[in-house]
Amino acid sequence: MRRAPRPVIGVTTQTLEEIPDELPRCWIMSQRYVSTLTASGAVPWIVPLLDDPETLRAIYDRLDGIFLPGGVDIDPSSYNETRTSACGRVDPDRDKTEIMLAEWAMHDRKPILAVCRGAQLLSVAVGGTLYQDVGSEHPGAIKHDYFPKAGANTRQDLVHPVTIVANTQLSRVLGTDTVLVNSMHHQGIKRLAPTLVANAFAPDGLIEGVESAESAEDDFVLGVQWHPEDLADSEPKMRKLFDAFIEAAAARRRGSRPHRTPTAARGS
Repeated sequence: MRRAPRPVIGVTTQTLEEIPDELPRCWIMSQRYVSTLTASGAVPWIVPLLDDPETLRAIYDRLDGIFLPGGVDIDPSSYNETRTSACGRVDPDRDKTEIMLAEWAMHDRKPILAVCRGAQLLSVAVGGTLYQDVGSEHPGAIKHDYFPKAGANTRQDLVHPVTIVANTQLSRVLGTDTVLVNSMHHQGIKRLAPTLVANAFAPDGLIEGVESAESAEDDFVLGVQWHPEDLADSEPKMRKLFDAFIEAAAARRRGSRPHRTPTAARGS
């Protein structure tokens, strides 16, 4: 019996600046995302940060789903705010590419899974804003920046609970109303875009998950503020996020999920 084609998932990259006399400017991304998606049945497609909307559109049209990974801070210019000293390293090429892909996918109802920075980017792409630094800007903030350090934090540390909103796509996928998560971010969603709804919250009220406010029952748009790829091997609920995403992309590939007429390639 012939095996059904596996869905192709676009995984965006991040810029590694030139190292003089060693490396030219490169595009990179963690192998962990790729291996976790592959384990759930995806064929990963690494997406370059091209300043070429026509070529990016050609790549996008061959994808069954979009995965937006974690990474450096999002430049506040992406949501029309002035950068403060609290904002860390940014990657404008990545912001531009991911916003374009997210806009196309939201319009076309193509499955999206976004983690950490990716969840923030998803909101920014459709009109949201961010805290440039949660610790100094969000009232009553708990610690969210458990970045791995030698002898201290690891990427698998479960550091705070998250409350899942009932009757949301996230609650249906995870099958629970609370989870313990790892946390490696200092930016966060401030004003949520109107086309998204919050589906999870940290104890301090910070938005920890988003999904489409307009999605039909068979659409898949999910963003979570933690890093489920680092927990997927030890926490079955986190593996469910990837399995559900890949199944949604596979269904689209089979033609059993709705499509919309593709939009034309757009520039900046």
